[in-house]
Amino acid sequence: MNQMKKFFLLFFSIAAFVAAKAQVNTDTSALSRIMSEPAPKNREWSKLDLSTRANDHFMVQYGYDMWPNVPDSINTSGFSRHFNIYVMLDKPFRNSPHFSVGLGLGIGTSNIFFSNTYVNLKSQTGTLPFTNVTNTNHFDKFKLSTGFIEVPLELRFSGNPVQPDKGFKMALGIKGGLLVTAHTKGKNYVDANGNPIYAKNYIQKESDKRFINSTRFALTGRIGFGHISLDGSYQVTSFLKTGAGPVIHPVSIGLTLSGL
Repeated sequence: MNQMKKFFLLFFSIAAFVAAKAQVNTDTSALSRIMSEPAPKNREWSKLDLSTRANDHFMVQYGYDMWPNVPDSINTSGFSRHFNIYVMLDKPFRNSPHFSVGLGLGIGTSNIFFSNTYVNLKSQTGTLPFTNVTNTNHFDKFKLSTGFIEVPLELRFSGNPVQPDKGFKMALGIKGGLLVTAHTKGKNYVDANGNPIYAKNYIQKESDKRFINSTRFALTGRIGFGHISLDGSYQVTSFLKTGAGPVIHPVSIGLTLSGL
């Protein structure tokens, strides 16, 4: 429940930021001028060279990740987060350049943080153990990190097709990914009372991809103004392999910085 509260608080905070930015800029932007004029006929659109327009050929995404509806034994906590970076090709529709298709390639990463939980990637069991370590020695900070090579595909709408970096924009899409790395990282090993056992900066890393689904597919969406958009995604495939643990469909919300 606390995860859901954090998720919605972050969502509405970012949405308010994007809306405020759009309100400030819309009065003087090219969008307001273009939308007040009659739309060009198809033959006029065809005369425009939109091949070099700055329509999100480069995207950087950062934001909050969550695992909704997981068992109580999995204690995610803190600001779990993602960082994605993509290079995109943009192909506008010839007779309707408000719309375009974006196809790209990039890297997507996720860091899920846990409280009083040890995720044992090196386990020889058939399922991935999420062990409660409240009453024993444990790491004060612990996370599970994954990295994917991803191919995003978007159907885009630009309110200002000539200068998309100065107008309203939105996109719906999907992305597929191939797992390239999965590891845990524990920091600050303490006893049950929170007293340090080793040096404060002691770190332990364990790496194994055996339990993690090697491919992932997610639904994506963005809405924003200019170079900044609010983005979200829902992973359709389970995070873990079938039989390796609970069915987890990660959800992400964050900001996209785009352009070029």
